[in-house]
Amino acid sequence: MSAATTRSRTPDRLCAEAVDLARAAAEEAAAPGVVGEHAGVVSEGDRVVTHFFACHELGYRGWRWAVTVARASRAKVVTVDEVVLLPGPDALLAPEWVPWSERLRPGDLGPGDLLPTEADDLRLEPGYTGADEPPPNSAVSDVSEEMADLAEAEDAEVTPSPPRTLPTAPSRGSIAAVAEELGMRRARVLSRYGLHTAADRWEEAFGPKTPMAQAAPATCVSCGFLMPIGGSLGQAFGVCANEFSPADGRVVSLAYGCGGHSEAAVMPKPPQPAPPVLDETRVEPLPLHPARDSGSVPETTDESTAELGHS
Repeated sequence: MSAATTRSRTPDRLCAEAVDLARAAAEEAAAPGVVGEHAGVVSEGDRVVTHFFACHELGYRGWRWAVTVARASRAKVVTVDEVVLLPGPDALLAPEWVPWSERLRPGDLGPGDLLPTEADDLRLEPGYTGADEPPPNSAVSDVSEEMADLAEAEDAEVTPSPPRTLPTAPSRGSIAAVAEELGMRRARVLSRYGLHTAADRWEEAFGPKTPMAQAAPATCVSCGFLMPIGGSLGQAFGVCANEFSPADGRVVSLAYGCGGHSEAAVMPKPPQPAPPVLDETRVEPLPLHPARDSGSVPETTDESTAELGHS
């Protein structure tokens, strides 16, 4: 029988009337003065009722004290079942709990912090550790030993035995030994998913769509301060080695750029302004009546004066 059929929708009359009993139980469990007014009754089943009281506790806005009371069959004495503090419909709740591994963000890792990776991390995939080597007595190992013997025999036929004064050639090592010598013997390496997510982060931080790259004179692919990196990511990214660049020591996209480009050493000269049409820095005298302004009559020579007197 389901819980919906056993629960009575109509609250028991004696349990519903036990408001004072429920309030006393709530005040006993809570701090003094934080139990507020009665906020309703809910039937929990046959002769089982829950009384709600408002909570005036600081930091518990919208919460309610829930006191469940009950009575036995054919009994008139109501007893307290439990007292709890429950959130109401508009209660102030803490955010949903998130595991610490999912709360971490780039830059949260500090000195001394450890960030273990899960065994099924999508960013990683198994690397070569030597575990895939065939057992010594398997058929595959026998074939590989036979091939090694044939190779040594061919070398002995082509090359004569070296003199005793020269050091002998080292013996062929296993694949695991060669991988360890090259620094490639790792338990896990980046998967394609890990490569793509890293490329997306680097492209967003130092890519061609950033404001710095939009205003740059050229891209990093032609900059002398770009240091190439190996692997498949080296086809699209490099490391900036310009101390004056905002991306110094960072992985940048080849399409990124900044004002510290190596070929932008010659600064453009500011354009020379055109000569002014009207020179307002110099005063030019413009007399309207030159003779009147001077206040004198033009001078005449002696010959002209004699001629005027003779006439």
